[in-house]
Amino acid sequence: MKTLIRNADVVLPSEIVRTSVLIDGAIIADIDPAATVAADEMVDAEGYVLFPGVVDDQVHFREPGLTHKEDLAHATRACAKGGVTTFLEMPNTRPATTTRERLLEKLELARRHSRVNYGFYIGATVDNLEELVRAERTCGIKIFIGSSTGDLLVDDQEALERIFAETRLPIAAHCEDEATIRANREKLGEIRDVSDHSRIRDHAAAVIATRRAIDLAQRHHHRFHVLHVSTAEETELLRDHRRLITAEACPHHLLFHVGDYERLGTLVQMNPSLKTAADNEALWQALVDRRIQAIATDHAPHTLEEKRRPYPESPSGLPAVENLLPLMLNQVHAGRCSLLDLAEWLADAPARIWDMVNKGRIAVGYDADLVLIDMNKEATVRNEEQLTKCGWSPWHGEVLRGWPVRTWVRGETVYVDGRVVDTVRGSEVIYDHARGGYWATRDESPIK
Repeated sequence: MKTLIRNADVVLPSEIVRTSVLIDGAIIADIDPAATVAADEMVDAEGYVLFPGVVDDQVHFREPGLTHKEDLAHATRACAKGGVTTFLEMPNTRPATTTRERLLEKLELARRHSRVNYGFYIGATVDNLEELVRAERTCGIKIFIGSSTGDLLVDDQEALERIFAETRLPIAAHCEDEATIRANREKLGEIRDVSDHSRIRDHAAAVIATRRAIDLAQRHHHRFHVLHVSTAEETELLRDHRRLITAEACPHHLLFHVGDYERLGTLVQMNPSLKTAADNEALWQALVDRRIQAIATDHAPHTLEEKRRPYPESPSGLPAVENLLPLMLNQVHAGRCSLLDLAEWLADAPARIWDMVNKGRIAVGYDADLVLIDMNKEATVRNEEQLTKCGWSPWHGEVLRGWPVRTWVRGETVYVDGRVVDTVRGSEVIYDHARGGYWATRDESPIK
């Protein structure tokens, strides 16, 4: 089937152009095609923005084992609504994704249930090095250098050295120093409320672990991605990337700070913890300077009942995949960034960091993963309208300007007119890790 999207403001890699885009099957066949081109469907997009499908490289969709909070069907319906056309999911499900067999099981679950394109990390433990060395069909290795669940915490220096030295896949890590967290908790003594979460998981916990991981990557010359940067100090460490180090920020660390505990309480409890308004500003500046290359959600839903437990019984994490793009479009209106910035941070950069083939750009030959945006639409985030299974958002009640109105996944409409097309299924992401990631492709043509 051929679809012609006519007269949109198309966000290309280096410019925004009023033009038309021709989709042929799953692929972008032409940009600015001849006026006489034939198509099975004509979409009048005048007055709208055509944006590359968002690539969210850090989500927790909870399947298998924790599906009372979230599952692939609900989470990917939320993705479709929010313009997220590709996700990479973390390994801390039950059981954890620490073997090739479990990775294949997840890929099969996604093949059957995911409305958008999908990929999965394999998780590191202190004793699964052989699995990490032999893993295929994965974006990379996830290490929890800090508190986690089950056996996913890898805090032993010898084990970390071997993982960085003997594996070849790119590595991402949750960086919070476990010894610092424990010492802070003991020093604090009696816990008063959720604001203590940011005293326990303080700046030092994040900085020490990030510095440690960067040192491992540089010594072993291993590609490394810092997940959910939360402090100004970490952004300074990222200046010395040596064409190995990339990083990302999350909307909660960009938009919330410790002052928000008073009104939102445990709803904004997450790991790494909220920091200060000054840290918010430093993260935005690091994005503008490209010391931080990408934005991802760390979508980590829990039920409202769980989140409303008194701290520290309350779990860390919040849902965000459904509202990521509107939240960031609202920041365009606020003057924080441009649509070109967003296209890089939300689509192009994560696709290149993880060596995705034909993802992240509106370009001929790329997959037709696209989002049509009404930049002038204003709507209120409401818990009762959330498609994520947990059914709530920390941004409940906020009015945002700029919303997706239609989403295509490999040429198929998966969201339009306020509804998800549940018959659509996404495809497994294909990686070309020989290309070498973000820095290796920075000055080259896009991956084809």
